[in-house]
Amino acid sequence: MSQDLNGALVGFCNPLLDISAVVGDNLLEQYNLKANDAILASAEHVPLFQTLIDSYDAKFLPGGAGQNTLRGAQLLLPADSAVFIGAVGDDENAKRLQGAASKAGLRTNYMVNPEKPTGTCALLITGANRSMVANLSAAETFQFAHTQKAENWAIIEKAQYYYITGFFFTVSPDTIEAVAKHALENNKTFTMNISAPFVPTFYKGLVEKTLPYIDILFGNETEAASLSEAFGLGTTDIKAIAKKIADQPKEGSKPRLVVFTQGSEHTIVASSDSDEVRIYDVTPVAKEEIGDSNGAGDAFVAAFLAQHIQGQSLDACVEAGHWLGGEVVRQIGPNYPTGELKFIASGDFTAAIEKI
Repeated sequence: MSQDLNGALVGFCNPLLDISAVVGDNLLEQYNLKANDAILASAEHVPLFQTLIDSYDAKFLPGGAGQNTLRGAQLLLPADSAVFIGAVGDDENAKRLQGAASKAGLRTNYMVNPEKPTGTCALLITGANRSMVANLSAAETFQFAHTQKAENWAIIEKAQYYYITGFFFTVSPDTIEAVAKHALENNKTFTMNISAPFVPTFYKGLVEKTLPYIDILFGNETEAASLSEAFGLGTTDIKAIAKKIADQPKEGSKPRLVVFTQGSEHTIVASSDSDEVRIYDVTPVAKEEIGDSNGAGDAFVAAFLAQHIQGQSLDACVEAGHWLGGEVVRQIGPNYPTGELKFIASGDFTAAIEKI
């Protein structure tokens, strides 16, 4: 491929070190957690992190949804295609995150806060479900001024594609707005992920303000339901939600694409320039092969974006997302398989079509 992809993809999110453990439902109940959710830690959750370390077989894994996605995308793209931006502390956990990124060939542009530790995320695995509790710490101190620095803004100017998670609304909405407007004004592609059900619930105003700039919106079924409730769409049908969100007011000439995954169930894709919704089958992973579901959604987006950036069809983008999501489901934690990753489209992967 002749297209120059050096620095083509820039992503923003909260870099976190995951503390992952298989637990029982009783621990979820103890901390008022849901089996398949993502929340920010409150005072009642502070002891949870040490509990996982002291009482369970806890694993320390490089995490943070956005960095997970950018790592996966870089593994499928030419060298030096992707850059990740976020805030960390000046500590060993930051070095662990940097090391995981470097191993994948991902460039990082961290804002370092020496006064706060690198953020952590408790991952409670119950069967195929995972409950995430994030203690942002240094990550939540990210400053818009870091984005504005000439050397950092030059990275944004060079890029053609942007990916920001909904988690970043809690940290730097000014950065999201600046990058979104830059993408619009320069005919670049701006993508986001809803990321968690709490995002549309507690940050509805920011989501509403940003949505007109979003060219591709990702999410899962629980996030879609939360979005529908927050926007008063009056439906729980994921296909209808996807189409209604796709049809929200949009800036620029590009149609908006909405992509909702549902684990092993169908993936739904709607576009603002069509009255049809595309429904893609997912090839299930055998139960005995499943490690856990953590990171599968990030992997889906990683492969989807990698294919999209390289000009592949929508069918190929979704097929790649299912493939890489399935590979990560077979791992423990948000890890990618070792060795070279290469996606080869089948050529006959298509969607069922339904008019909405």
